[in-house]
Amino acid sequence: MASVLVFGATGVAGIYIVNALVAAKPSFPRLGIFTSQNTVDTKGELIQRLKGEGVHVHVGDVGSDQDVLAAYKDYDTIVHAAGRNAILSQIGLLRLAEQSPQIKRFLPSEYGTDIEYSPASANEKPHQLKLKVRAYIQEHVKRVQHTYVVTGPYAEMALTRMPPAVEAVGSFDVHAKKATLLGSGDEPVSYTTMPDLGRFVVATLLHPEPVRNRAIRVNSFTTTAHDVLAEFEKQTSAKWSVSHTSLEELKKLEKVAWESDKPFATVYTLRRIWVEGGTLYKERDNALVGCEDSETLTTLVERVIRTQTDERAGGQL
Repeated sequence: MASVLVFGATGVAGIYIVNALVAAKPSFPRLGIFTSQNTVDTKGELIQRLKGEGVHVHVGDVGSDQDVLAAYKDYDTIVHAAGRNAILSQIGLLRLAEQSPQIKRFLPSEYGTDIEYSPASANEKPHQLKLKVRAYIQEHVKRVQHTYVVTGPYAEMALTRMPPAVEAVGSFDVHAKKATLLGSGDEPVSYTTMPDLGRFVVATLLHPEPVRNRAIRVNSFTTTAHDVLAEFEKQTSAKWSVSHTSLEELKKLEKVAWESDKPFATVYTLRRIWVEGGTLYKERDNALVGCEDSETLTTLVERVIRTQTDERAGGQL
């Protein structure tokens, strides 16, 4: 049984991973998170909940070797879940893990679009930081085992309403009953829901041998934009207005976004990759980690409708 320390535990992906670990706590004798004092101050209610669930909270500076090594002492497994802006912080954590005899495994923050799907992946701008981490592992990490948990796009983020300025990247607006579909709308894309992300990480930790020092590709379901639209129309009992962004138009928007240094440039690139088939495989690895019972499109759409409805009721729209 593994004792697990999570970095980035209170972020968008991290909280789902921690929740899944807590739910599976009998399998993990010790669970901990490493976080900053700022997070403790700004997310106090969440921190207290985690403490109440038996999670040990280590407060420190991720850039401090002393703070990190002190936290490492009580664990044998590290899970990194920080977002895109903190990807390179993993290199220091990996260096210290390799120096710490008790650390046996490290799961880098690889969740999302496959950064080594094809030879073209090496040139995709959003992939560069993760590729640097993989290169560091390949060259410098010899003792600590790793697994890259590649999930494809997060369904809750990909299949929801986008701000008006960037609706062209694909959007499903429940209140307006309006959708923007990418490509022809018939291109299949594989998605992972956020709860399944947590379950996939737990399953990976519970099946160490078949996933040792490799990437695994898991997902919840594969669907098309037209099928997603049909599910929204079914659950809202309404016909939606629909527009399309062709692949060629998406490429043009992507180019302009990068040239203009727009914050959404990464989103354009990732969605272009999805439409081009960059989430599809002959086989997925769910069975490898005993996690074939994943969420469905129906469940996902129910959650998106509920979230958008609650946001509107709360005055967030």
